[in-house]
Amino acid sequence: MPVSDLSIVRIGPESDDILRNLFEHYLHDMSEWFLFDTKADGRYAFDTSIIWERGYAAYLARVGDALAGFALIGSAAEWLGEGTHDVDEFFVLRRFRRSGIGEQMARQLWSERPGEWLVRAFVANAPAVPFWRSAIARYSNGAFREERRMVNGHPWIYFRFAVTPNDGST
Repeated sequence: MPVSDLSIVRIGPESDDILRNLFEHYLHDMSEWFLFDTKADGRYAFDTSIIWERGYAAYLARVGDALAGFALIGSAAEWLGEGTHDVDEFFVLRRFRRSGIGEQMARQLWSERPGEWLVRAFVANAPAVPFWRSAIARYSNGAFREERRMVNGHPWIYFRFAVTPNDGST
């Protein structure tokens, strides 16, 4: 379902406060599967400085004036070789889930960067696996590979697909 007033903007360190605040929501949601604990002050307090140090491309999504989520795109060189892309982190606020915004966000980010892509999903994160499987299948017209991998003793699914210029037009 297209959302006509969705905007996705690349941000830099000047937007760090906003990204850090969104990470609180993200880590709260992910703590169900990764067993994160809060700090003594009740916050997760993710250190976003590593995002800028490692050169991730950070994006904020808004629907109208409301923040809707964020995405971090990095290199997948560690897994797929140089010049490849990785959806490192991807988050949609609960209010906007199951509205098509997540898929529209992903499609726009993929379309901006032709080449080989990797999306990694923690198997225990039950909502993420079918979301990524269906979004990638629709975007790639079924031309993707799905691999199960063990990472630090936990099962993950790695989705791999290629984007050519003009793929996935929305």
